[in-house]
Amino acid sequence: MDNVIETETGGKPVAGTTDRTDEFIAMTATEAVGLLRTGEASPLDFLDAAIARIEEVEPDINALPIQFFEEARSAARSFTQRDAPDHRPGWLAGLPVVVKDYNDVGGQITTYGSPIFADNRVEKSDYTVQVLEESGGIPMAKSNVPEIAGANTFNPVFGATRNPWNQKMTVGGSSGGSGAALACGEAWLATGNDLGGSLRIPASYCGIVGLRPSVGRVPRGAGLPAFDPLWVEGPMARNVSDVALMLDSLAHGHPHDPLSMPPPRVPFVRAVEEPKAPKRVAFTPDLNLSMVDPEVAAICRKGANSFTNVGALVEETCPDFSGGLEAFQTLRAILVAAVRGDLLETDRDRVAPEIIWNIEKGQNITADEILQAERARAAIFHNLATFFETYDVLACPTVAVPPYPVDQRFPTHIGDTELTTYIDWMFLTFVLSLTGCPAISIPCGLTQNGLPVGLQLLGKPKGDYDLLAAAKLLETELGFASQMPIRPKS
Repeated sequence: MDNVIETETGGKPVAGTTDRTDEFIAMTATEAVGLLRTGEASPLDFLDAAIARIEEVEPDINALPIQFFEEARSAARSFTQRDAPDHRPGWLAGLPVVVKDYNDVGGQITTYGSPIFADNRVEKSDYTVQVLEESGGIPMAKSNVPEIAGANTFNPVFGATRNPWNQKMTVGGSSGGSGAALACGEAWLATGNDLGGSLRIPASYCGIVGLRPSVGRVPRGAGLPAFDPLWVEGPMARNVSDVALMLDSLAHGHPHDPLSMPPPRVPFVRAVEEPKAPKRVAFTPDLNLSMVDPEVAAICRKGANSFTNVGALVEETCPDFSGGLEAFQTLRAILVAAVRGDLLETDRDRVAPEIIWNIEKGQNITADEILQAERARAAIFHNLATFFETYDVLACPTVAVPPYPVDQRFPTHIGDTELTTYIDWMFLTFVLSLTGCPAISIPCGLTQNGLPVGLQLLGKPKGDYDLLAAAKLLETELGFASQMPIRPKS
C-alpha cells in the first residue's frame, strides 16, 4: 500500500514517521479494523500512528485540544488480552477513536467549549461513549467545539479549529473538531451530534462523511431532555463504508434513553457491501425556502445527477417544507433554554451572546408559538412521507454557503440577502432535522477556491439502511473519498 495518499489537494506523507505509520494513517477504518481483527496489527500500532499524525498537524488546525494518550495506551495494552467477539456487528477491535467535547469520557474533562466548564472532569462516560467502548473503540482525544452550541468551531477555552483545506476558513460546527481531525488523518472515526446540522455541516466543510441517523438509532446522554426528538448522536468518518461500520458500533438500545432502538436485524455494513440503487431521486437546490450560493447549488446539482449513472431517475422537485424555518427556531430555542437556561442566572457574563439570545428566545416563547411549531412539524413530516411514496431519496446541498472565514462568527448574508439570526444560513440542515429522518452529507466537489462542498441526502423514515446504500453508490461515482486524508494547507 502507498504511504499517505498523494493528491493534488495536499495529501503527503508526514515527515519523520515510519512507512508503517503512514500506511496506517492512509487506511480506511474498515481496513484498519480488518487488520486488528486478524491480529496483523495491534491497537497500540494504530494509536502510535494516530499520535504521530496528531503531533505533526495539530499545531496547524487545533482539532483535538483534549488528549489523553497515556490512558488510551493503557486501554490498548489491556485490550490485546481480550477475546474479540468478531461476530458482533460494528466491532472495532481496539481502534482508537475521537470523541466530541459535548460527550463525556470517563475520567476526562467535558468543557462544552465554555470557561464555565473548563475544569468539569466527569466520572464516567455517557451512554453514547459507553456503547462505543463496549463495541471495541478506544477514546484517545476529544474534539474541539463551539461554546455551548453553534456552527463555527471556536471558543474561549481552546480557540478556533481551522479548516485543513484552507486554514483561514471555518470547519463549521458544532462537530468541527471531529471533521477536521478526520480530514487530515488524525483519526479514522469520530463521534458527532446533530441538532440543526452540527454533524452534517462540518462534514461538508471538511470533505468527509457525516450521518445524522434516525431519531433513536444511537443512545444519547442523560444531560438532554429524555424525549427530545431533535438532538441525535451519530458517526463521522472519511467514507460511507466507515460510517456504516461506526453506526453498527453505536446502534444499540440503552435503558436510560427511552427513544433508543435495538440493533437492526441486518447490519448496516451489509448496505454498503451489497448496495441497492434508488429508483427515483429528487433534487432541490434550496427546499424552496431561501437563498443558496449559486456555485454550491451547481456543484450539488451535478453531484445529484450522478445518480443516473447507477440507473436512478433524477428529477428536480421538492416536498412542501412551509413553516419549517420558524418551527425549528421555536423548538430549538426551547431545547437550548431547557438544557442551559440556568446559566443566565449563574454565569450570564461568561456566556456567548448568541447563546444568551437563544436561551432568552426559548424562555419567552408563547404557547401559541409552540402549537404553531408543532403543527408545522407534523405537516412537514406527513408531506414528506407522501413524497417518499414516489421518491427514494431527497438530495440538496448540505450548506447554503461554502466555508467562510474562521474569524467571522457566522454568515450575515447569502448573496445580497441579509440574514436575521445567527442560524439562518443553516436552514438546509435544520429544516430536515424536523423530520426525524436519516440524513447524510457526502463530499461532491470543490469550489473554484478549492473548498469542499457536501451533498445532503435525506432518507425515508427509519431508512438508514437504504440511505447508506444510496450514499455508497454515489460516493463511488463521485470518487472524492479517495482523496482523503489530506495535509493541512496554508
